[in-house]
Amino acid sequence: MTSEEQRGRHHRQILLPVIGPAGQERLRTGRVCVLGVGALGSQVAALLVRAGVGFLRLVDRDVVEWTNLQRQVLYEEGDVQAGLPKAVAAARALARIDHTVTLEPVVQDVDASSIRALIEDVDVVVDGSDNFELRYLLNDAALDLGKPWVYGGAVGTQGTTLTIVPGESACLRCVFPDPPPPGVAPTCDTAGVLGPVAAAIGAVQASEAIKLLVGDRASLNRSLLWLDLWSLEIGRIPVARRADCPACGRGERAFLEAKAPSRTVQLCGRDAVQVSVYPRPELNLEELAARLELLGAVQHNPYLIRFTVDGYELTVFRDGRAIVRGTTDPAVARALYARYIGM
Repeated sequence: MTSEEQRGRHHRQILLPVIGPAGQERLRTGRVCVLGVGALGSQVAALLVRAGVGFLRLVDRDVVEWTNLQRQVLYEEGDVQAGLPKAVAAARALARIDHTVTLEPVVQDVDASSIRALIEDVDVVVDGSDNFELRYLLNDAALDLGKPWVYGGAVGTQGTTLTIVPGESACLRCVFPDPPPPGVAPTCDTAGVLGPVAAAIGAVQASEAIKLLVGDRASLNRSLLWLDLWSLEIGRIPVARRADCPACGRGERAFLEAKAPSRTVQLCGRDAVQVSVYPRPELNLEELAARLELLGAVQHNPYLIRFTVDGYELTVFRDGRAIVRGTTDPAVARALYARYIGM
C-alpha cells in the first residue's frame, strides 16, 4: 500500500486537530500489547488496527467458543468449528482489515515469568483480561517497566475503566488495594454480560490508547469511569496516587514476585478448569495426538489438541497448558491431566 493510499485510509482521522499528520505518524510507529482478546480486547484491537496503529501483540490463553460470538466481535462460526485459539483467529480477522499492520498472536497463559517479555517492548498495554489475578500482575509489571496501561472491566450491564500512567497517576492498587476474595465479585458466569457494554468500554480503552500513542497525556482519563448502559447512568470517581499504596507508594511487587507452581483455575462462564504446569514444557502435539487417538476422539491443528474421553474434553496447548471441560473440580481436572498428558 502506498503512502498516498494510507493517507486516504486515515484521512478523516488526520483531520482531527488532536491527531493531525504528526499524530497519525506516531500511531503508525506505535506498539500496543492487548492482554486478552475477548469481549473488550477484540473491540480494542479492531479499533486500533483501523486507527492505523503499526504493531499489535495479541495475547490470549483460550480458544474461540460459541458463547464468545455474542460479544467478541472478531470471531465467526468458522473459528469455533476450526478450534482456533483466540489470538490466532483475532490476528487473521485484523489482517483482513489492514494487512500493513504487524500482528503478533501469542497463545499463552500470562504469569509472573512471562509478563515482562510481553510488555517491555511496547508503548501501551490494554487490559482485555477476564480475571483480577492478571490485572494485578500487569499493574506490578507496568510499574516496574514504566509502561502506561488501560484497565477495563465489563460484567452484566455495567463497565469500568481507568488509565494508569506509572509515576503520574493512581495505579490499580491505589484504587483497589487487594483483589476481591473468590466468590465476592460478580463474573460473566454469574451475572452475564451485555455485548454493547463491552463495545462501550472497549471504545473508551482504545481512545485512551490512542491518546497515549499521540502524546496527549493531558486528555487522559485519570478517574475511575463507570457506566450502566441499561439505566444509561455514567459517572467518574476521582482517584489519586496514595503514599501508602502497596505498589506505587511502597514499591511492593507482591504479584510479580509470586512463585508460579503448577496450578488449576476455574474458568469464567464455563464448566471447565485450566491446568498449568511449571516449568512449561514444549509438547510435540503430533506425537501426543497419535498416542491419544488410541484412547478417544482427537482433533488437532498446529496450535492445540482437542481430546474427548469418558464425557470430558481436554484442550491441550503446546506449552503444556490444558483446559478440561466437563468438571469444575480442580482435583478431577488434575487427575485427568496426569492420566492422559502426564505431570
